[in-house]
Amino acid sequence: MTHPPLPTTESAVTAIRAVAAEYRLPMSVSDDIGADQTSRRTSAALFAVADPDGSLPHEAFVELGGSPAVTVHLFPEDDAHITVDGVEFLDVPRDAVPAFLTSVYGRLAFVKGRFFPPGHSLVVPLPGDETYKEHIAGPSLTPWLAARVRD
Repeated sequence: MTHPPLPTTESAVTAIRAVAAEYRLPMSVSDDIGADQTSRRTSAALFAVADPDGSLPHEAFVELGGSPAVTVHLFPEDDAHITVDGVEFLDVPRDAVPAFLTSVYGRLAFVKGRFFPPGHSLVVPLPGDETYKEHIAGPSLTPWLAARVRD
């Protein structure tokens, strides 16, 4: 499914604010703007603020309160890293972030167990038959994850 386009980091933060307001979640945002500030710009020239094409890269780190604990790291390259109760989802497209969060807070996300090899995965279904699945590291589940186990 195609998600509504979020062409900039700021538009993604605005969309996340809307999800946080819908589910009455506290939210904090920290922004890094400029090639010398963003985490993926290790090759930026000394005192260079803009990229060679003249654009000003912008990334943001968003923390959502409540249960589960969720953080979203938005990158200028149109992707995000989302951590849900300690489970990391890397390289989620920026346009899919609001639907991802809605699935998590709307109780659509679930934990799937495996008998062999033993383990669990957090599954986050999105509209349009799109699904994100990540292995849960560690021997035990948090209370939020344990409450979402499906066999």
